[in-house]
Amino acid sequence: MIQAAIFDLDGTLVDSLPGIASSLNRALASCGYEGHDVDAVRTFIGNGSWMLCRRGVPASLPDSEADLVNQSFMKDYNDTWKEGTELFPGISDLLAELKLSGMPLAVLSNKPHPFTADIVSSLFEPGTFDKVLGHRQGTEPKPDPAGALEIASKLGISPTAISFVGDSLVDLETARNAEMEPLLVSWGYRPIDELRSSGAALVDSATEVLNRLRPLD
Repeated sequence: MIQAAIFDLDGTLVDSLPGIASSLNRALASCGYEGHDVDAVRTFIGNGSWMLCRRGVPASLPDSEADLVNQSFMKDYNDTWKEGTELFPGISDLLAELKLSGMPLAVLSNKPHPFTADIVSSLFEPGTFDKVLGHRQGTEPKPDPAGALEIASKLGISPTAISFVGDSLVDLETARNAEMEPLLVSWGYRPIDELRSSGAALVDSATEVLNRLRPLD
């Protein structure tokens, strides 16, 4: 029986694609590179800000150029993320119902931790999540299971009794690496055929997430 849930942030709880795309394109322009349309940036998301920028610059360039773009992106995104970030439909009600049932909730994201914490504190009711972790310097990002296991330890719940809810194969691999139960949502940033072919449970609405996670009366 599932006793707790860990949620990915971007593409699962919040639609941050417009803000990320705009900020990335401003960072690229500041470094002399062409930007990308939103559909292209969608494919860059999921492995943290540096990889977002690495995918944004021409592949022939050295990593040092991605470093420069990432520095610019971080500064810009810090000031502008609210302009292009909002909750997906039904998420507020989903989380409220899960909290009402007494289920511990957490967030684990590859977005840098300061942004993750800022978004959660700004868009969600206080006390919604028992633990919030973004990517921190000196730690491995998802799909490394360390962050998920840290949350499980904090909650005092066995990983096998936790559902990891995300929108990508990175989230699926994280769940499997941590021996948690994966649940993928269809409204995120990865192609639906990719998610279906993974063999993981796939849901199309926040109501379906609730029905899978809420403890039986």
